[in-house]
Amino acid sequence: MKTNVCECPDRVAVTGVLGYSGRYMARKLVNRGVGIVGLTNSVGKPNPDGWRLSPLCWDDPVALAESMRGCRALINTYWVRFNSRWFSHAEAVEHTRVLFEAAAKAGVERIVHISITHPDRDSSLSYFRGKAELERMLESQDIPYSVLRPAVLFGERPGEDILINNMAWVLRNFPVVGIPENGEYRLQPIHVEDLAALAVREAMAEGGENRVIEAVGPEAYTFRGLFAMLGEAIGVKRPVLSVPPWCAFAAARVMGAFHRDVMLTRDEIRGLMEDRLYVEGAVPAGFSRLSSWARRHAQELGRSYACEMARRRVER
Repeated sequence: MKTNVCECPDRVAVTGVLGYSGRYMARKLVNRGVGIVGLTNSVGKPNPDGWRLSPLCWDDPVALAESMRGCRALINTYWVRFNSRWFSHAEAVEHTRVLFEAAAKAGVERIVHISITHPDRDSSLSYFRGKAELERMLESQDIPYSVLRPAVLFGERPGEDILINNMAWVLRNFPVVGIPENGEYRLQPIHVEDLAALAVREAMAEGGENRVIEAVGPEAYTFRGLFAMLGEAIGVKRPVLSVPPWCAFAAARVMGAFHRDVMLTRDEIRGLMEDRLYVEGAVPAGFSRLSSWARRHAQELGRSYACEMARRRVER
């Protein structure tokens, strides 16, 4: 039985409740007896949890503010993975500015914002540059905030995440794996449940302290080492060869085209190779180990391709 938003003394607005991480965050809030205002771009999508939804009215800030009125916090997972003809990082930055300003007008007491490891205003990569712009925006707002900086998400069911599942899919379907250059750049994956628990904790926190948290898991892998671990977990070991970045991108583009998807972009390859998904000396904020999870889900992990574009279809 779902918690009725109107019956709860506390309410939290969550973007992306029909998506990946936002869904887990909303469920944890409901389990704590907190009401949900689900903000979404896709009110027509299936809503298996029965959330009460409000559209993200980017062109109507007054309506957007009204949808958050009475909420103690906003958890923002809204973003886009890459630039396309339908959406872009620049557009996502502008939309999020509207969202933050609407939250302020609604009297929201705290914003919990999902960012990325190593946001950088001077980066040539629009993903990391855009995330840095949003963090600066929060600093200028007169609302206490928590910024969570995850690198890569995994769990809970195989195929919900993109990167980890599709790495296992490549291992299952190709006799050899090619990775950009030496593959010694690193990643620190965090389980989606751990990130959700962290976001809920911050949303319900008292006081006006601003916090920036490196939301990384307890294990770190090189990209090459991650393929090796996944191959061992699912029982499919393949040779992992170093190839030029353009070659890795071309292969990803062909595989993506076959699935009418974008498997990996040039910028994502550059972000990996610049070691942006690893934070030296970070204290792990998550507890679940990717290696243990991969072994538990070995039979189904990577059995089918996880299509990003199929999930992000919006009314156009």
